[in-house]
Amino acid sequence: MVTSPPYWGLRDYGVDNQIGLEPTPELYVEHIVEVFREVRRVLRDDGTLWLNLGDSYASGTGGDRRIADPTSQHWSQTSIENRARARPPTPGLKPKDLVGMPWKVAFALQTDGWYLRSDIIWSKPNPMPESVTDRPTRSHEFIFLLTKNPKYYYDADAIKEPALYADAVVKLGTMPHNRNKRTVWEIPTQPYPEAHLATYPEKLVQPCVLAGCPPKGTVLDPFSGAGTTAVVAQKLGRLAIGVELNPDYLHLATLRLLKTPIPLS
Repeated sequence: MVTSPPYWGLRDYGVDNQIGLEPTPELYVEHIVEVFREVRRVLRDDGTLWLNLGDSYASGTGGDRRIADPTSQHWSQTSIENRARARPPTPGLKPKDLVGMPWKVAFALQTDGWYLRSDIIWSKPNPMPESVTDRPTRSHEFIFLLTKNPKYYYDADAIKEPALYADAVVKLGTMPHNRNKRTVWEIPTQPYPEAHLATYPEKLVQPCVLAGCPPKGTVLDPFSGAGTTAVVAQKLGRLAIGVELNPDYLHLATLRLLKTPIPLS
């Protein structure tokens, strides 16, 4: 399973009781745990979950909350704080506090029975600009590798990366060309122009699918969005199942899949 749930407090999808607009971080975490408890139930015993999450900031200054729909223009994202202004003050957090939501979720899933196997940093060389002057510009998100059991399918060879100074060491005959993939992945963001929204890039999903799903296996994305996970799975010869709340996103995902070639072998 490869997925990216709605981040807490950042977008309004115009649907009642949606995940992401809970009044407190604790309630958001509770809902995410409930979803992934069902994910674990349907996951193969040797399956993996690759969970992409970004962080947000506490606020309470009042203001405008954006509605996220597939036809809206891409947000300028001057700062993550600005997107949180519609929320009332959050108990236990001061305005401008970094919430630490990815780790709250990861530890809650671990407590609920998941094996937390790795944290991966998605480093963005082209992050959205921010107008803040009292902290660094955020240019990373997290991907957590979680598993149902201590032994699971993982194809390390499929995602090996070039070894540092590979040409020099190969000439000396001391080291192989490739090395085990590291936990910092530098991948540019890749907006989907037809939707005018920021989806996670295909190159971020590729290693998750290659390492975590065998050929001709099935990849599930319970927060499918514009269908990036399914598109990558199809390109790599895997089956895909997507679940999406927003019918407009579902339409976009269907169109993308129809345009995506299916490998012959």
